[in-house]
Amino acid sequence: MAALTGATMAGEPDFPITGLNEIHMVEPGDITFVDHPKYYARALLSKASTILINTRVDCPEGKSLLICEKPFDAFVALAMRFRPFEKAGAMMSPTAKIGEGSVIQPGTFIGNHVTIGRNCLIHANVTIYDHTVIGDRVVIHSGAVLGADAFYFQRRPEGYRKFESCGRVVIEDDVEIGATTTIDKGVTGDTTISQGTKMDNHTQVGHDTYIGRNCLIGAHCAIAGVTRIEDDVILWGHVSVNKDLVVGAKAVVLATSAVDKTLEGGKTYFGTPAEEARKKWREMASIRQLPELLKTLKSKGF
Repeated sequence: MAALTGATMAGEPDFPITGLNEIHMVEPGDITFVDHPKYYARALLSKASTILINTRVDCPEGKSLLICEKPFDAFVALAMRFRPFEKAGAMMSPTAKIGEGSVIQPGTFIGNHVTIGRNCLIHANVTIYDHTVIGDRVVIHSGAVLGADAFYFQRRPEGYRKFESCGRVVIEDDVEIGATTTIDKGVTGDTTISQGTKMDNHTQVGHDTYIGRNCLIGAHCAIAGVTRIEDDVILWGHVSVNKDLVVGAKAVVLATSAVDKTLEGGKTYFGTPAEEARKKWREMASIRQLPELLKTLKSKGF
């Protein structure tokens, strides 16, 4: 890895590197990167075995450091080396595996190394990018796109540098995905839609997001990357969910709400930003009374 990245090595040289991951997803054996002092400690104390870093620091015991000027660029180069783009040669790649009883309607594109389980129904003009994994009895409606790149860029003086995605989309059994829904692949890990979840049309799911079992996701929902939606959650139509947060199990978020912080499970939420619905409704009722209250105060000379 030092030779591939042009880095200087410090620490243990002779253990295998088994994966590439961002700091928030690393496991033992992984290589990760850090290029800002704010995150040095988090990276060095993480589960990662190897860290690409742009400064000389003491190497933690049992790890190795790869010291280079631009860790982000080096990490992206490694991602592209070990998960390079493969040009498609047909609408259905010969490397794709399709389970018994599954129906693929005309116009659907199935990329390289895709796995589709048994008794699935993939409607016309669906696009399934490379390395996507789909379980049994999954229904995907027309125009859906599974596995597009993450929306992840690092700002530079000369412009934006893209973080090339090398993760996957994983769809578990009995999931239904609405028409023109888009689910982005993980940057380095998986974007996962768990068993039994149903998604309406025009939904967007960002990179590395986890959606639990038996969730209902209404039309036009937008769920940002690295978010965790736990089991039995309901997001009604046009709900927006910010990145890096958790929506707890059995929470219900009412239509047109915007979630900007982690929500406790088992409660109903509404508004922008989303709060417990009863509290929000009381606030709205109070606001509606303000004009009459101001009129009364004015009539009394206040």
